[in-house]
Amino acid sequence: MFGTLANYLTSVGRCAEACSGQSLSTFLSLRDVHVQNDKLHVAQPEKMVERYLDAPLDEVFGAHLKVLYNLAQSPPNYMEAYTQQAACCSAVVRLLQMLKDENWCLPVMYRVCLDLRYLAQACEKHGRSFTPGQILEKAADCMMACFRVCAADGRASEEETKRLGMMNLVNQLFKIYFRINKLHLCKPLIRAIDNCAFKDTFPLPEQITYKYFVGRRAMFDSNYRMAVEDLSFAFTHCPDRFGSNKRLILIYLVPVKMLLGYLPSKALLQHHDLLLFHDLAQALKAGNVNKFDEIVRDNEQVLIRSGIYLLVEKLKFIVYRNLFKKVFAIRQTHQLDLGDFMTALQFVGVTDVSLDETHCIIANLIYEGKIKGYISYAHNKLVVSKQNPFPPLISV
Repeated sequence: MFGTLANYLTSVGRCAEACSGQSLSTFLSLRDVHVQNDKLHVAQPEKMVERYLDAPLDEVFGAHLKVLYNLAQSPPNYMEAYTQQAACCSAVVRLLQMLKDENWCLPVMYRVCLDLRYLAQACEKHGRSFTPGQILEKAADCMMACFRVCAADGRASEEETKRLGMMNLVNQLFKIYFRINKLHLCKPLIRAIDNCAFKDTFPLPEQITYKYFVGRRAMFDSNYRMAVEDLSFAFTHCPDRFGSNKRLILIYLVPVKMLLGYLPSKALLQHHDLLLFHDLAQALKAGNVNKFDEIVRDNEQVLIRSGIYLLVEKLKFIVYRNLFKKVFAIRQTHQLDLGDFMTALQFVGVTDVSLDETHCIIANLIYEGKIKGYISYAHNKLVVSKQNPFPPLISV
């Protein structure tokens, strides 16, 4: 493709004159076929680039050609390629600042930032001389420079404002912050989108990705209702052809909804190969603590890799609640002997539980609002409310 460097730069120049950001982004993509053209693998392309392109576009493509050169080495020099991609991103910031009332270059920004993240990940994978997450955090700093330019563009018309590029960048930054476990850095980005007049008019794929990450963050903050709302939006609007993405959303949506008392259908879980949650739901519904523990133990590594192990562990108190609700249903009294609850735990296979541990479990359930009542230690009784002693989980 292009044959020579001169042909490549001529094509770039034509796209720039036509203000075709989409075409320019293709010429900067590390997934485009031009990456394989060895005529473009130039160590010092500055003079040639300056003959064809004006500043700061010459810096953008000069840095891009150096990225291609470093990736073509054997083995690839990922660290230097990343450094040049960061320089390319900085040049894009200057391009955005120069084009004051235009936003046609947003696809260029998207592409450069995406490839910057990919190269940062490659450095993290192949490099051993720096702290994990260090390069990705630096890449996020470069992207934030682009974000600040976009967020500050309040003068242009709605059609030409660079603020239309905010959500794409926020999603890129989310992917980094979740990967390096710095979720607190998401908060100002969420605030910026919430205050943006275009938050409901961004492209639907961007909104789906945004809601997925915001929902996950709400989940980690124990804001389960908001997590359900955002993750449900992502799942409902994600097209069926993206089955792996829908499955990924469900991995977080299902346990959060279970915490609020909604059990998933077997058909849905079977369709997305997530029958693990069906087994958990059956144990939860039956109040079978031992079976629940067994399923969690057998799938421990899967749950840890998915980042939901602690969330699933929280479901255990609902298992206790459902078991103790059965005790109440059998005894049909509002003054329940605490020994009955220990017997119920032993009946479902928790043979090593003591009466003190049973007291502790019930006290936690009362504190969390899953049981309405109090413990009378003098009489060794649980005294439950005469009105709705086991309130629906959605109301807790």
